[in-house]
Amino acid sequence: MLYVQQSLAPDEELVHIGRFHWFYDLIAIMNIVWGLFFAVAILAAAVTLQQYVPLKIMRVPPEAGDGWITLVQKLHPGVKLFSLLIFIMGVLKFAQMMVIKATTEIAITTTRLIYKRGLVARYVGEMNIDRIEGVSVLQSVFGRMFNFGQLVIRGMGVGELVLPIISDPVKFRRALEKARTG
Repeated sequence: MLYVQQSLAPDEELVHIGRFHWFYDLIAIMNIVWGLFFAVAILAAAVTLQQYVPLKIMRVPPEAGDGWITLVQKLHPGVKLFSLLIFIMGVLKFAQMMVIKATTEIAITTTRLIYKRGLVARYVGEMNIDRIEGVSVLQSVFGRMFNFGQLVIRGMGVGELVLPIISDPVKFRRALEKARTG
């Protein structure tokens, strides 16, 4: 909350802080898991395919007593590199999601709504509380079950501010209504 704390006016107070739901962390971790799964699946498919269809994906022909690790070591470097790239893509997606989580600030103060995101380049969406026309809560079935959702805030003459998926969006909306009524 560094940006929000720096931008508070002298007579302004924090009313509510929006937080990412734990489901966001789970999705980020699943990117690594799926990357690992597909990397291993590519290696297993290449080894299995070599046993049934003689292709040129092995540097050295397989022998009868070779174990799985030995067969993977004998694979063509291009197959192993492709498998590694799939795993790295999962890790990079995880890192991207964690950077987004670490650099996003969502807060309601007594006079405005603040949504800041970005690490190097900064995007800040601010809307005065008295200029808010309506708030829409978007929750899927899983969102209702696990209490997370997305908010779309419409302002008079300002446009829309679409917040990312946050924990307890109804509580956030209630805090926004509380700040609007003063």
